[in-house]
Amino acid sequence: MNQEFIMEVKIFILFLSFSVPFSTSSKTNILNQGSSLSPPQDVLVSSPNGIFTTGFYPIGVNAYVFAIWYSMPISNEKHTLVWIANRDQPVNGRYTKFSLLKSGNLVLTDAGQFTVWTSNTNSRSPLHLQLHDSGNLILTATLQQKTLWQSFDSPTNTLLPQQLLTENGNLLSYRSQTNYSSGFYKLFFDDDNVLRLVYRGLEISSVFWPPPFLNSWEGGRSTYNTTKVATLDLLGNFTSSDSLSFSTADHGMGPQRRLTLDPDGNLRVYSLNQKHGNWDVTWQADVHPCRLHGVCGENSLCTYVHNLSGRRCACLPGYKMKNDTDWSYGCEKNFELSCSDNNSIGFFQLHHAEFYGYDIRVYYNVTIESCKNICLRYCDCKGFQYKYDAQSGTYNCFPKTLLFNGYQSSSFNDPAYIKVPKSSLTTYKNHVGEFELNCRDRVTPIDVVYKSEHKWIKYLLWCAGAVGAIEIIILLICFFATRLPTNATSQGYLQVGVGFKRFTYAELKKATRGFNEEIGRGSSGVVYKGTLSDNRIAAIKCLSEARQGEAEFLAEISIIGRLNHMNLMETWGYCAEGKHRLLVYEHLELGSLSNFLYANKLNWQKRFEIAVGTAKGLAYLHEECLEWVLHCDVKPQNILLDSNFQPKVADFGLSKLNNRNRNERSTFSRIRGTRGYMAPEWVYNLPITSKVDVYSYGIVLLELITGRNPANDNEDGLVNWVRGKVQDFEGRVSWIEEIVDPSMNGEFEKDRAEIMVKVALQCAEEDRNSRPKMSQVVDMLLSEQGE
Repeated sequence: MNQEFIMEVKIFILFLSFSVPFSTSSKTNILNQGSSLSPPQDVLVSSPNGIFTTGFYPIGVNAYVFAIWYSMPISNEKHTLVWIANRDQPVNGRYTKFSLLKSGNLVLTDAGQFTVWTSNTNSRSPLHLQLHDSGNLILTATLQQKTLWQSFDSPTNTLLPQQLLTENGNLLSYRSQTNYSSGFYKLFFDDDNVLRLVYRGLEISSVFWPPPFLNSWEGGRSTYNTTKVATLDLLGNFTSSDSLSFSTADHGMGPQRRLTLDPDGNLRVYSLNQKHGNWDVTWQADVHPCRLHGVCGENSLCTYVHNLSGRRCACLPGYKMKNDTDWSYGCEKNFELSCSDNNSIGFFQLHHAEFYGYDIRVYYNVTIESCKNICLRYCDCKGFQYKYDAQSGTYNCFPKTLLFNGYQSSSFNDPAYIKVPKSSLTTYKNHVGEFELNCRDRVTPIDVVYKSEHKWIKYLLWCAGAVGAIEIIILLICFFATRLPTNATSQGYLQVGVGFKRFTYAELKKATRGFNEEIGRGSSGVVYKGTLSDNRIAAIKCLSEARQGEAEFLAEISIIGRLNHMNLMETWGYCAEGKHRLLVYEHLELGSLSNFLYANKLNWQKRFEIAVGTAKGLAYLHEECLEWVLHCDVKPQNILLDSNFQPKVADFGLSKLNNRNRNERSTFSRIRGTRGYMAPEWVYNLPITSKVDVYSYGIVLLELITGRNPANDNEDGLVNWVRGKVQDFEGRVSWIEEIVDPSMNGEFEKDRAEIMVKVALQCAEEDRNSRPKMSQVVDMLLSEQGE
């Protein structure tokens, strides 16, 4: 037995010797206090199962990083690294040490005895450093068995099974496959608690996964979580607190797996194929290699090809590579253009090409010549996208300040135009072949050759196959016709990815006890108080105008779902069932501003904070969200107050939405708003813009200042009354006291009050062009206190 045991030990040692990149190195499981490791020939720390090794790994001539890697080499004797301490600061092979000091600190020092990396730990207790079977390098207090530091808390580009990715960590790609320094791609939890991939290049940055043009819920993510954590388990299941989850293609126990953010920006799960000695991709975030931001740099085009990466990069006509070996640097101009001489500028057409983002703005319903002239007007316009909008039947123009993330696909029907010297157009057109689409090779059909005497068999098979195909199609049509509901509620194309719940009418009827407790009423509907199934108190609004179709309603609901601001009332859900259209909002116990304006319950500071908060909410609707949202009925009844008297603008959105890039003017079938707060445009039937909300806000601001109700001020109107007071008492120190609400009893800040009056009168100018934007209103209100 002893001889057999000795033989097994020898075989095991022999196996380990092939797993180590340094032929003269030995291995241990634990690094004790006061010990150190040095390159190039020293002891390596190995996990008990022999799968992982930690130590100094060579990345160049006499250049090392302290790392953890898979013991088994994959190809060309290279190992797969999973963690690096000093990725951006390699150390020299001589006199470099990785030490566990007696003070309890892990320290990596270079040849000059400078600290390159440290764990920043301290302990008087006995300690030891051990590489566990999971690949986690842990510094443990021996007596208390307490973890002081672990590599799992500071991942580099790889997440191992059972390792947690939290808000304090992120994955950062390598610079390239052979350069382990920090790259351009980062996986992290953003401020909305969503796990995202971002490209952070040398001069440009952009979020690209999940796609930024989708709401988080449209991408299957949720922002309604209190934790930020993601993990890959031993079975190949990935779960994240933002509701992202997936399973690998080889789901189940067995292979070694790792989740790695690769240098090209794609997030992939690799499973070890021990039979062939390589890593197989068993899941990836994006299957389209050209959709990854920054892979070809700026002024380039990515096309699909059949190689290992699945793509090919090429500079645009008239451009050349900045770095011959690295596409991430992109391309630079090989020509000069004069902005003052438009006659010398031409546009090169690229078919089936698209460049993501960096639009100066969008011009709707324009001709190709108009689009060219628009680009010529802007010296920094590098080209433009000219796209057909099937919904409107018009062409739209997207002038670009940067040609970035360009790629070609047969799914793009519209061309892109690149600004180049007109004299070089012919030259560039001769090289257009370089940018032709690379489609998959045509499949060569396998045609069985029959002898002439058996031709009838061939025809019989063809006929039978055709009849069978027709039968299958008919069966499928019948199946789906009977299985799919016909009501609009259950049709998939009417479903909209929104971040709040879709309620049934019965649920809301039960929540409101048969719509029993009315808490508000306006031109657009009646609001009831209700208790949802999760015991949340909600404000449920029954819309009085239910004439719009469900698809249109859901489209507008999806836009409302994108609105997120502390001074906007939060939407919790909706109902679109039959003729019923309802919205479910958060319920604010204090109610609206109108409940407090004339009850002497608002001191001056609260009035000012309400004025600023309301202005911020409207500024967000007008200028910051993806769509312009015109409120059209700003009044105290639509400004709700939370328990801290912070304002939340309510009753915004439906039928008042405009795409941000369209002309800001809108048309309405009838006058909207409330008497006393309505802008003159409504009366004179002028085009409606965001300035109608600015006017109404000015009236509300005057109401906050004066305590006078504009709807009851029938003589000259509130605006004329205030203007008259300002003119009558101009030059007097006490003129502001003639205007401020008498219930203040003089307890207000005169300087701030004067600013508020001046801002309100500017907002309430009859000429809409003289009114400021809401963002300017915010700036003016806060200017006095230097915020």
